Amino acid sequence: MHRPGPPDDRRDPDRAQWDTRVPPGPFEPRRRGPAHPAGNPDDPGDPHVPGDPREPCAPEAFRRGEDGLHDFERAEVGDVTGRTLLHLQCHTGVGTLSWVRHGAAQVVGLDVSEPAVEAARDLAADLGLGPDRASFVAADVHDAAEAVPDSRYDIVYMGAGGLGRLPDLRRWAETAAHLVAPGGFLYLAEFHPVTDVLDDESGARIVHDYFSREPWVDESPGPDTDLDAVTAGSRDHRWQHPLGDVVSAVAGAGLRVEFLHEHDVTLFQRFACLWHGGDGYYRLPPDRPRVPLMYSLKATRP
Repeated sequence: MHRPGPPDDRRDPDRAQWDTRVPPGPFEPRRRGPAHPAGNPDDPGDPHVPGDPREPCAPEAFRRGEDGLHDFERAEVGDVTGRTLLHLQCHTGVGTLSWVRHGAAQVVGLDVSEPAVEAARDLAADLGLGPDRASFVAADVHDAAEAVPDSRYDIVYMGAGGLGRLPDLRRWAETAAHLVAPGGFLYLAEFHPVTDVLDDESGARIVHDYFSREPWVDESPGPDTDLDAVTAGSRDHRWQHPLGDVVSAVAGAGLRVEFLHEHDVTLFQRFACLWHGGDGYYRLPPDRPRVPLMYSLKATRP
């Protein structure tokens, strides 16, 4: 069941909801995508749907050598060799540690979930990475400036699925911008807000308000691994943020927008009509006019 709810009642239930998604050990997660106000995009039979769209591969797959980043992210961020990187909303740290594999000198991951951060620390230790290369902090993203070990980073990164969990874009952008070192940049990859207004089956009909400011509250029973269990983590708030609001918040925080790219692919079967191309992405059928399914943004501090 989904219903509008006030932003100020979301923090503890949302933290508990993400705590339930952290497994006790090596796992292959139940496959699902993020909830939608009008339906449930779960597709447990499809092996290509990521369990958490913020992390393209599970920790065990990452240990075996799979990459935790998407190809367009790597291309747009560019060479990270010798640079410092802060990953906001890192969850279990797969994406964060992937940047180390690609040459980052030091990475810091921040997430609101204590169990997720502990899992990220364990994963780093398994890979032989000490705190000088990879460290993880449990804190609300809005408190990042006080929680992370350094005051500035060459790159502040946030992957898909993170922004929709934050009610206050301006506060998020100001926090992120504060943490970008001079000459550094903020990079954001996210699901396109136009997907929030379309119907779940065809992805062709407008059925929701693009400019809605009310959160959607998913009160599905139980965590991903046990849908029949009712837990403290069964309430999940999500906000849809119009693209203009995102760009305006970033620019208003003092960063210079270098690009805004819209992509015709997404990471899970957001609509029933989407097909998997064998490259890790879902697309609309080739006989359909395309709409943007994701976007990415880069903004620099002069």
